[in-house]
Amino acid sequence: MGRKYFGTDGIRGRVGEAPITPDFVLRLGFAAGEVLVRRGAAGEHRPAVLIGKDTRVSGYMLEAALEAGFSAGGVDVMLCGPMPTPAVAYLTRALRLQAGIVISASHNPYPDNGIKFFSADGGKLPDAIEQEIEDALERPLACRPSGELGRARRIDDAAGRYIEFCKSTFPSALDLRGMRIAVDCANGAAYHVAPHVFHELGADVTTTGTSPNGLNINERVGATHPKSLADLVRASHADLGVALDGDGDRVVMADANGAVYDGDQLLYAIVANRARGGSVPGVVGTLMSNLALERALATLGVEFVRAKVGDRYVLELLHERGWSIGGENSGHIICLDKHTTGDGIVSALQVLTAMREQRRGLDEVAGALALYPQKLINVRVAREFDWRSSPAIARACADAETRLGERGRLLLRPSGTEPVLRVMVEGEDAAEVHAIAAEVARSVEQAAGRVGVAGPNA
Repeated sequence: MGRKYFGTDGIRGRVGEAPITPDFVLRLGFAAGEVLVRRGAAGEHRPAVLIGKDTRVSGYMLEAALEAGFSAGGVDVMLCGPMPTPAVAYLTRALRLQAGIVISASHNPYPDNGIKFFSADGGKLPDAIEQEIEDALERPLACRPSGELGRARRIDDAAGRYIEFCKSTFPSALDLRGMRIAVDCANGAAYHVAPHVFHELGADVTTTGTSPNGLNINERVGATHPKSLADLVRASHADLGVALDGDGDRVVMADANGAVYDGDQLLYAIVANRARGGSVPGVVGTLMSNLALERALATLGVEFVRAKVGDRYVLELLHERGWSIGGENSGHIICLDKHTTGDGIVSALQVLTAMREQRRGLDEVAGALALYPQKLINVRVAREFDWRSSPAIARACADAETRLGERGRLLLRPSGTEPVLRVMVEGEDAAEVHAIAAEVARSVEQAAGRVGVAGPNA
């Protein structure tokens, strides 16, 4: 049975529009509570869950609705307030709870929000449990007798616990003394933890994006707007910069000159450093990972495989292969030997580990990977448009692949959230890449009935 509400990254949408409404979230909390109670994961005791959120103003409303739903279902609730998504994953495991819930829409603007679940081990909630929750949502909302209602309390030391966890992923023999680091927290969930991590490891820290007001999350700051970080690095004469997204699971970095390095380059820096000290059996990327990363890892003797776009799929393939490192060019990097999920702060610390161990700058460890030029064009199409059956698109793709040869690649991928077909071309020659992308996009536009080009960020 297909899932109605859960996508690849939980449930997400615009606040006030289904399903991100207080009545639905109330029912969601009750349905999830029913499933936890029925599974009896806590034995004779009531199940307990942790709820965290980012800094969106809607988080207050959704947090209250979730808390009420879980309580009505007989589940105890622990609240940690604004906290990065990976912090909730860690704390769920550390506190031996039955589930963790994050109220966040990650890198999206503030009018959006979402609900993401973690299992007791700090990993993604299994598909089977998500389906059980969806099934429970079809039943009427109820309430347990007063004596069986769940209770709620706040975790006062959540931030301190997570800060210590992050620091524990950095080698104890190393420190950051003598380094000036600029940190951009995107006015998001990491605003009160990320600067402390780097400062307590010895760095002189300058910050931006640490004044959330409920409406400014990801607004011209953070990993999705790296110009803010580059400007801060140059203005503060920092050695490097770290930019997180709204919920703290993505990271991009900038060197002392303000040059920005994406997830592929940071992933390469981590893997190359680990390969110096031993074997790295393999790395998982996605369909969007730069071809230069794949070829550079091959020279290190590291196998590279591509998953579908989305950290959920990267994680699944890592578990399947028994590997520990993977990520996306967006900056969502997973190091399973350090954490159960992607963590922007932890990933930045792994890059800093490479820099400290090699006594080299970010421009050397991450800049060692020169990315191939890449062009992405989003073409608006009808949702039911079957692009695979179009002879014109097939001819355009065949011609493009012939011209690119071994020097590049072409990818057509429907968006999972918008009525667009993404046309991505990358290769060694920028002019050729742009020309081929435009030609393939034009063929898609014509085959789809000239619906139009949506632009690079749709």
